[in-house]
Amino acid sequence: MTSATPAAGNAANGITYASAGVDVEAGDRAVELMKGAIKATHNTSVIGGVGGFAGLYDVSKLLTFKKPLLATSTDGVGTKVAIAQAMDIHDTIGFDLVGMVVDDIVVVGAEPLYMTDYIACGKVVPERIADIVRGIAAACSVAGTALVGGETAEHPGLLGEHEYDVAGAATGVVEADALLGPDRVREGDVVIGMASSGLHSNGYSLVRRVINHAGWALDRQVSELGRTLGEELLEPTRVYAADCLDLTRAFPLSGGAAVHGFSHVTGGGLAANLARVLPQGLVATVDRSTWELPAIFKLVSELGNVPLADLERTLNLGVGMIAIVSPEVADAAVARLNDRGLPSWVMGTVSSNSDSIDKTGPDYVQGAKGVDGGAVRLVNAYA
Repeated sequence: MTSATPAAGNAANGITYASAGVDVEAGDRAVELMKGAIKATHNTSVIGGVGGFAGLYDVSKLLTFKKPLLATSTDGVGTKVAIAQAMDIHDTIGFDLVGMVVDDIVVVGAEPLYMTDYIACGKVVPERIADIVRGIAAACSVAGTALVGGETAEHPGLLGEHEYDVAGAATGVVEADALLGPDRVREGDVVIGMASSGLHSNGYSLVRRVINHAGWALDRQVSELGRTLGEELLEPTRVYAADCLDLTRAFPLSGGAAVHGFSHVTGGGLAANLARVLPQGLVATVDRSTWELPAIFKLVSELGNVPLADLERTLNLGVGMIAIVSPEVADAAVARLNDRGLPSWVMGTVSSNSDSIDKTGPDYVQGAKGVDGGAVRLVNAYA
C-alpha cells in the first residue's frame, strides 16, 4: 500500500475548506458589516432579522385587496460590474441592481414589497461585499422596498479573486383592477419621458468596446462630462419606483383620466421597450427634438462612430422610464414628476397605426422581445 503525501502548500493534517479557497469566517464578517444597512430597509411587515434560511414578510395587507396580483422580476447588472471592479468602487452598483428589478415590477402598477440578492465572487472580501449590499439596501430604501435576504457565494477557480457578479429578485403586488398594461392604452394618450441618470446598466458591452478601442483610461478627465470617464460610467441607475407609484396614486384608473402604462427603458432601447406596452393597432410617435442627448451618449457615438440606429436599440439615450397617460392629466403629471426632482417632459402621442405611416427603416419598431404589440415611430432629430 502507498500513503498519500500532502500537496505542497497544504497543511500537514490535510486539506481544509479555507485552503480550497473558501473563507467561512470572512463571510460571517461580511454579514456583520452589512446587517445595519439591511435592517434600515425593514418595516413592520418584515419578520425576523438577518441571517435566517428564508426571509419572512407579513402579507396581511393583502387581505384588504379584492383581488391581489403578485408581480415578480429578476435581473442582474451585466458588465457594468467590470467598471466597478476596475475602479474598486462597490457601493453604487446596488442601485443598478435594484433599479433593473423593481422598476420592471412598477411597470404593471405593482408596489415592490421585498427583494433578495445574490452575490457570487472569487474571494469574499468582507468590506467589498458589505459595500455592495449597502448600495443595494440604500436603493431599496429609495424604492420603499424591504431587503429581506440574500446570499454570498465564494467560487474560487471559477471567478478571479477580485471578480464578482450580482443578481436580485423582487416581489410586488397590485390590485387586479389597477393593473396597468397595453389594454389600458388609448388613442390620444400622451407619452411622457423621464430622464435617466446616465447609461444606467445596459449596453456596457458596447460602451466598454468603444472606450477600449479609443484607448481611453477610466481616470481620464473628460471636459464634456465634467468628471472622469470612470465616474460617468459608474453613475448609478436612477430608481423610479416611488415616482411611478406616486403618479398612479395621483391619477388612478378609477378617476377616468389616468396613468395607463409605463415602460422601463432597458436593454433594447426606447422604441423596443415602449412597443412592448402598446396594444396592436396603435403607434406611439416619439419626437426626438423634445430632449437633448446627454453628453455621455454623444461621446460614445463619436468615439466609436456608432450608427444612430445601433445607439437607439442599445442605450437609453437619456430616457430611463416612460409614462403613458390620458391627455387631460399630461401637464399635471409632468409637473408632479418635476416637482419630485425628476426631469420629465411630453415626448409624444399615441394614435392609430394607419397605412399612411412609413413603416420602413430603423425609425419604426413593431413589437419587441416576443411581444406582438403596438408600434413606435421615432421622428425628427435630437435637440
